[in-house]
Amino acid sequence: MTQSSTEQPESSPFATDPSDELPVGVQLAWRLRALISTGRLPAGDRLPSFRRLAEWAGVNVNTVRAVYAGLEQEGLVVSRQGAGTFVADGIAAAPQLEEIAAEALRRASEAGLSPRELAIVATACASLPGEGEAEASTAPAGSSVELDRLAALETEAIEVRHELHRQIARLEAELSSYIRDLPSNMPTAHRSAEARLLTVEDLEQTRDTLIAQLSEAQKAAELRAREEGRARARRQMILGPDVAEGESAEGPLAKAMSWWRTRS
Repeated sequence: MTQSSTEQPESSPFATDPSDELPVGVQLAWRLRALISTGRLPAGDRLPSFRRLAEWAGVNVNTVRAVYAGLEQEGLVVSRQGAGTFVADGIAAAPQLEEIAAEALRRASEAGLSPRELAIVATACASLPGEGEAEASTAPAGSSVELDRLAALETEAIEVRHELHRQIARLEAELSSYIRDLPSNMPTAHRSAEARLLTVEDLEQTRDTLIAQLSEAQKAAELRAREEGRARARRQMILGPDVAEGESAEGPLAKAMSWWRTRS
């Protein structure tokens, strides 16, 4: 039996909007993916039953079944016969995503823009090709066209160096928040000797080393956060459902999980 939106529990954070241009299944799948990708719903946690989530979302049970099947195909959840559906192990959670999204929404609101406009532009920007892609020239060597092309390539090389420097700076800034999780046996990033200009290859090596360092540090941080989350969950079970010790309830995803837990 299809559940209508008027039958949804009051203020359910999983309620879908049938009039939205996004199908209700996509709306529901994205909310669950957000909870999993930010670590609000950690590995091993059990998802609601088909029927319960259908009631919360105001959708047909078959819609929830299809959403869970899609998440399982992506490797985000696993189903266990007779036990239910659980978040899969090894998910690389990124808790900072919620803070980044909340900040972007805040800035959009201050500018008088809607969340949907922000999401559309962000998706469009992410799907477009990068800048600086140039087609190969077939002009003869020594011609003015060829000289112009060489000058353009030199300018592009400078821009590549500047972009690499920007990437390195961003990576170093992000890595600084993971210092305690950085493995001690990781290779160090390339640093310039005195009076020597780093080549593009040097900069690429530095960037790639920082990416490797950041990836390992994030994995270590995710593992630590998962263990801390399980410890908090154990403490919360002891303290009772009204006490969410050590867990932030500022973001919408945190509030959604709090609402979820009080009804589980």
